[in-house]
Amino acid sequence: QSQFVESGGGLVQPGGSLRLSCAASGFTLEQYAIGWFRQAPGKEHEGVSCISRRDGRTYYDDSVKGRFTISRDNAKNTVYLQMNSLKPEDTAVYYCGAARSCWGDLLLRGQGTQVTVSS
Repeated sequence: QSQFVESGGGLVQPGGSLRLSCAASGFTLEQYAIGWFRQAPGKEHEGVSCISRRDGRTYYDDSVKGRFTISRDNAKNTVYLQMNSLKPEDTAVYYCGAARSCWGDLLLRGQGTQVTVSS
């Protein structure tokens, strides 16, 4: 059974950091583009970052550029999202998803992990 398991969320003060993990099982993660998405209460789903399947090129939404970094560890079949300089507006449920290309239709997504940025 193919699935993602996200971890690393939590409560952090503004300006703090978190690292989210997205561990894949049942399939080889590097064969897909892997994106991180988020949904805040009352808001639409938002694409945060993506790493392409072929060349590992990375993409970021303007709201997180310079603060978030996506990376992939093929040996661990895991994608990470390092989040620095967190802001209250980053509060959301974060989840990862697999697609054939970045920002394409998701073939599989995880359940998500809550990130709360508050003092």
